Amino acid sequence: MRRRNHLAWVGLWLAGASPLLAQASPPPSPPVAARPVVRSQNDLPRHSYPVPTTASALLTGDDATFNAFAAKVAADADAMLADYQIDDPETRRQLLSVRLNSQLLTGQDRAALDTAAAVRALEQKPDRKLVSGLREEALARAHLATGQFSGPAFDRAYAAAYRASLAPLPFGVVGTALRESKRNFEVNAPNVILGIVENDYEPEVKARHAIGFDAATFLIRARLYRKIYWPVRPAAIGVLRDLIAANTVTKPDIWAARDVTLSSADSLTPVVAAVWDTGVDPALYRGQMYRPIGPTGPNPYGLAFNWDQSPGAGALRPLDARHRAAYPDAVGDIAGMADMEAAIDSPAAEATRARLAALKPADASRTMDDLGFFGDYVHGTHVAGILARGNPAVRLGVIRETFYYGINEPAPTDAEVARRVAKYATIARWLKANHVRVVNMSWISTPAGYESGLESHNIGKDAAERKAIARRMFTRARNAFEAVLAANPDTLFVSAAGNSNSDNAFEEGYPSSIVAPNLIIANAVDQAGDETSFTSNGRNVVVSANGYQVPSYLPGGKTVALSGTSMAAPNVANLAAKLFALDPSLTPVEAIALIRAGASPSDDGRRHTINPKATIAMLKARPR
Repeated sequence: MRRRNHLAWVGLWLAGASPLLAQASPPPSPPVAARPVVRSQNDLPRHSYPVPTTASALLTGDDATFNAFAAKVAADADAMLADYQIDDPETRRQLLSVRLNSQLLTGQDRAALDTAAAVRALEQKPDRKLVSGLREEALARAHLATGQFSGPAFDRAYAAAYRASLAPLPFGVVGTALRESKRNFEVNAPNVILGIVENDYEPEVKARHAIGFDAATFLIRARLYRKIYWPVRPAAIGVLRDLIAANTVTKPDIWAARDVTLSSADSLTPVVAAVWDTGVDPALYRGQMYRPIGPTGPNPYGLAFNWDQSPGAGALRPLDARHRAAYPDAVGDIAGMADMEAAIDSPAAEATRARLAALKPADASRTMDDLGFFGDYVHGTHVAGILARGNPAVRLGVIRETFYYGINEPAPTDAEVARRVAKYATIARWLKANHVRVVNMSWISTPAGYESGLESHNIGKDAAERKAIARRMFTRARNAFEAVLAANPDTLFVSAAGNSNSDNAFEEGYPSSIVAPNLIIANAVDQAGDETSFTSNGRNVVVSANGYQVPSYLPGGKTVALSGTSMAAPNVANLAAKLFALDPSLTPVEAIALIRAGASPSDDGRRHTINPKATIAMLKARPR
């Protein structure tokens, strides 16, 4: 569960192969070797790039040096596309984006237009199919028209091109994506980007004077944003603000009609539902917190673990003096970011915009560190409120995780993995001993997280060895986690699919890539049941649930609407807990079948959106 921050936007493209022309008498050709098939991220080659100074100096340095660096990274991306059969479309888009961004940085406008159009052909989600690449196309067209990358003439040309491409689109389909674009333009200030680089990538450069492929592609996106997007930002925001204001029709909300609120009149049985997350503020859920069987430990409502996997204390992570003082402002920023995502020009949104735009370089790293820290701090409490909603029979248990935040995160080690394995065994025993029926898991652990940690500390003689070490560590941890599921067949585990718009099986992260009879994976739709732009998918994603602007509590009691598959999963866990409260004899397999049977299929069959009212009606109609 090692994490990295990322910019919210990315441009992508697809290189296509031209068919061979038929010839009357074709000459004999040597046999073509089959390309290796890439079935997961582990099958891709690894690359490393020297950085003689610092990542920040490279990002902000001269064009000749940076463009040479970007050309090498783009060549490696092209080679992976040419030399490997990559069936995952999101991976192809990510690789192709390197070429697109390099083309835009170096003024290869006509090539960039072709690339952006090819990316669009890869998209599957309705909104991304329409809006993908339009920002990049507007840059290329403005540069073609003016020969400049900044200045009033370029800004006018960019705004005209961007407006012309967006105006004909059906706002009901693309409105959410445009609101997200506006938010991204507003928050990704140059010094915010520098803060991300300092926190996430500078340790790797300091350790080995080089960076890996993922960090390199981030720097290319960041360079494009700093150099071209930031100067044209006011024009872009103006276009988006006008379109959003002109289309104020609110999408229909399907969830109020589908929701079910239980009461004591329903003859309920108490249900223990564990929030396996970053902690819960128990003061907000009085009467709904679970008291475990037997003597209570440092967490009176369950278990707690520190970032190094050792036992911890408290249902909610304790704050030091500095974080206690910073928390009120952090709550304002969280609310402001949520309002910006929904294109709500609230005082909170304006205050957050102004603060991020005015960040000084010396403050950027600390600010980004705090945003990450508090994003985790509030996460579990927000999830708990969604899980507990409308169910007086729910009893919330807490399995509290702690994520490391700050520069120089300690390297992953075999000792840490051993503690993680022991932690999972402890959790398995606790779940069984306390007859926990539902567990919500809105988190992910990936092999890439281990690999980036090894890179940051220059562990392994080369990228291939780091990949092998990371795979060994990750596999041991994943196997131990799967043992938790196997040891608790009467518990229904609910996992978030992820927010990277990818195939969770390709990423291999757990829990979301695991298939088990007592595990259900949920991705995110919005208030109208339309697929969100960020949600990941995969063959083992069973249902979709509301994951856009979902209101719940933050520690201390403020209500804020947040988005993500982290919010979709507890909506499914909420329904599961209600089913068990109404009929405690249900097995997890039966509960999953009811949830799926009551869900509404999309027209294309790609999604099955939960309908709690229909599912509970099916339960009540079953013969007793």
